[in-house]
Amino acid sequence: MDNESVRIPEVVLVSSDGRKMPVLGMGTSASPLEGSDETKTAILQAIEIGHRHFDTATLYLTEEPLGEAISEALSRGLIKSRDELFITSKLWCSDAHGDLVLPALKKSLRNLQLEYLDLYLIHWPVSSRSGTYEFPINKGDLLPMDFKSVWEAMQECQDLGLTKSIGVSNFSCKKLSDILAFAKIPPAVNQVEINPLWQQNKLREFCEANGIVLTAYAPLGTRGTIWGSNRVMENEVLREIATAKGKSVAQVCLRWAFEQGVCVVLKSFNKGRMKENLEILNWTLSEEESRMIGEIPQSRGCRGEDYISEKGPIKTIEELWDGEI
Repeated sequence: MDNESVRIPEVVLVSSDGRKMPVLGMGTSASPLEGSDETKTAILQAIEIGHRHFDTATLYLTEEPLGEAISEALSRGLIKSRDELFITSKLWCSDAHGDLVLPALKKSLRNLQLEYLDLYLIHWPVSSRSGTYEFPINKGDLLPMDFKSVWEAMQECQDLGLTKSIGVSNFSCKKLSDILAFAKIPPAVNQVEINPLWQQNKLREFCEANGIVLTAYAPLGTRGTIWGSNRVMENEVLREIATAKGKSVAQVCLRWAFEQGVCVVLKSFNKGRMKENLEILNWTLSEEESRMIGEIPQSRGCRGEDYISEKGPIKTIEELWDGEI
């Protein structure tokens, strides 16, 4: 495959008047959280090899370098128009209050030097004390989210054209049902952890039935995060399939997600690995290989309590989002 001219397939966002989102996106989160010139350089390299979907968040501190990269890509002629890109950002918990959503989005747009987002997500289905941007969140700052007022503010953001689509992240079936019960604009996307070791079958079925596109973060596992491990990349079933196919374990994970109809956001600042990650579009897993992956024992990598400092009883934290994420 010629990576310099690769065209990434797109999926239609049902609740966004048919707007399309590339099925492969580049994530910009890092641990520790910080923006950098390295981030900007990596984004420019990603644009050069064909990436058009970029995922950031207020929490990541990468909105500014992403905005700088977009500006430079335009000035260098790597893209002809901002409209060629699909940009996602996220509302952090301390801004997840009805009256703070619109100001938070406007701040993100200033950081990105953009007039609109393509997708704006509620980062987690909880709120925290306003004015604090601590990570992990202090347990004493956690608050139940007023879903109705927050989602109404998200809808206003879309109505104003400041974002073309709205959605959620880390939402369970129950929390999605809560929003769908009153939403005038249903969530277009739910971004959650999905990989061969955490396949989210129940959630995938729910989202498909309700026209919600699922996007996977941590599609290669959670190495490099505060809760991370290398369980996915070291899984013997995935290694066996990769060896038989002449592919990398990462490619097998990404191809599996693609064949499940799941979009993927993945982070690599290495140009060689970026190219490798795009080389999943011209081959398939066999029926037997898909069955083998489907039988891998399941365990979640990212748990809600990993986002909390001064941890109390897990039940207290899990109750805030039903323990289903």
